[in-house]
Amino acid sequence: MCGTRNLVFMPFAKRKSKEPLTELELFDYACKSLGARMQSVRDLRRKMKDRAEPGEEGEAMMDRILIKLKEMRYLSDERFAADFTKLRQENRSLGRRRVQQDLQQKGIAGDLISSTLSEAYDGVDEIALVRTHMERKRIPAPTDDKSTARVLRRLTAAGFSSKSIFAVLRSLKAGEQVLDRVEADVDDL
Repeated sequence: MCGTRNLVFMPFAKRKSKEPLTELELFDYACKSLGARMQSVRDLRRKMKDRAEPGEEGEAMMDRILIKLKEMRYLSDERFAADFTKLRQENRSLGRRRVQQDLQQKGIAGDLISSTLSEAYDGVDEIALVRTHMERKRIPAPTDDKSTARVLRRLTAAGFSSKSIFAVLRSLKAGEQVLDRVEADVDDL
């Protein structure tokens, strides 16, 4: 034995909480966190909650810090949504629905999501975006029914409309029988 006979291992045990931070320390923590990665207001609040004093005093402290960060223009859900959407669209070639789901998970308000997405995706050729996504993710052109279904699932998960997906797959002459069946199922919904 390695001398660990008396130790109790708890791999999923919650780590001991650290001492709550003062307001100045919490502000510094928030600034460092924002410096490392852009975040929504909800994500930053969630992060600060682990380090803030529990209870009403901690909530009030976080509110003051969030207001100060907004005044200093370090924190803005509008800028976060616009930058996040642009990065997802240009760098990862994701479709509108996928970006919408990701923004919802980040806690962005629905009206802000819709305005940001309409600004970013209006005028974008979604068929070209599907093709770019397939190239970047090295998705091969389907050769049979099974591979057609696989590509269809991957493109749907990437947030593209069924109309654009079917247009691209038909242009690749991919599994016409599968596309006809799936397209009929989509039309029935």
